[in-house]
Amino acid sequence: MKQIDFHIDALDAMKRYPETLYYQGNLALLEAKKVSIVGTRRPNAYTKAMVTQLASALSRRGVVVVSGAAMGVDALAHRGAGAEHTIAVMGNGLNYRYPAVNASLIEEIEQKGLVLSQFEPDFKARPWSFVVRNEMVVALGEVLIVAQADRQSGTMRSVAFAKKMGKPIYVLPHRIGESEGTNDLLKEGSAEAIFDIEAFADRFGSEELSSDEDEFILFCKRSPTYEEAVQKFGQRVFEAELEGVIMVQDGRIILC
Repeated sequence: MKQIDFHIDALDAMKRYPETLYYQGNLALLEAKKVSIVGTRRPNAYTKAMVTQLASALSRRGVVVVSGAAMGVDALAHRGAGAEHTIAVMGNGLNYRYPAVNASLIEEIEQKGLVLSQFEPDFKARPWSFVVRNEMVVALGEVLIVAQADRQSGTMRSVAFAKKMGKPIYVLPHRIGESEGTNDLLKEGSAEAIFDIEAFADRFGSEELSSDEDEFILFCKRSPTYEEAVQKFGQRVFEAELEGVIMVQDGRIILC
């Protein structure tokens, strides 16, 4: 790992600019448009599908997704964006890949994306260090997306940081009685709901498509439901699944 020896303007929004910053990976990602995605460690099936679809849609438009490498929403955001389009901010030193369940994901981001920490390499995470981590996650993004959150959860601390920094806050719409933290934000007018993922992603730029991508692959990038894919492409869906091109997760198509 190395230390960053230049100033990151986005981090001026933090209460205190980090004394040191350690990294592994591609520093060029800091120059891209960035969106922060946070949420519960125990997302429901709807949140899992929508976060994956949202992160993928943003990355296809050249947007870098920032999150905290935790279980749940964080990991889904990183994976949905793809390692090369994501920044993971750690609550521990970079000599550790924590949590262990995400060790392979963090290693991939080290190699293809960017991993950041303001803690000494051998520092082990503490409850307070995750709060500090969350502040940096929010500071790096142009906006904050809260996918799912209970009241009084750690995620709502990130919301407090975003409000203090003047960051726009967006949430996924949830049913009554679910994700009460985000529903409260909508009720009080502190956040805007994302009702159309592709339209939301279009705010950040045009979709970047390679010339050799066919209609089926482009369709699957949007994480459609399995039923939608079969209705549109029929046998092609089964063949792609057998070939390992796609997988089905919580009833939605995910590109492998």
